[in-house]
Amino acid sequence: MSDRRTGILEAATRVIARRGVRGLRMGELAAEAGVSTALIYYHFTDRAGTLRRTLEFISDRADHYTAEQEPSPRAEDPRTDLERVLLRELQDASEVRENSTAWGELRATAVFEPDLREELARSTHTWVHDIAELLARANPTGTAPAHAAAAERLTALIEGLSVRWLSGSLTLDHARRLLRGAVDTELERKR
Repeated sequence: MSDRRTGILEAATRVIARRGVRGLRMGELAAEAGVSTALIYYHFTDRAGTLRRTLEFISDRADHYTAEQEPSPRAEDPRTDLERVLLRELQDASEVRENSTAWGELRATAVFEPDLREELARSTHTWVHDIAELLARANPTGTAPAHAAAAERLTALIEGLSVRWLSGSLTLDHARRLLRGAVDTELERKR
């Protein structure tokens, strides 16, 4: 992806996190990115295209900060690896806060703007699939449908905890404790 295009998507994420999807104006986005509105339309065709690509960008960026940070292979303890990946979605880091805020805003907007639904469904499916694979490593005696269902529950919980944390309804520490408890529950569940 070109540096300009990436810069526009980073700016779109910041504007959405700060003002919401309804507050995203192409002129403001252009000013935030330091480009012309014509360049935004050149790269993304229209506002809907900009929103779809921003959702894809946010998903990719989350993949980077939740990925294993050490150059070594996955942790020897698959349960620890699963928990580490999930907890990276709940970090008090500006990139994570920005991503989580923009993701929640785009998910809520998809209720009213069907153009976002396909990309949102694709990103969510990929996330659930990745977590299901980690669950399978942590509990190899479980079934694929059980792992998929547990991954759905855990990813939905992360989204809900993130909204509550970002809106001040609960502390980050409490959100992280709740997530750890949910991981314990899912791994202890009879498959």
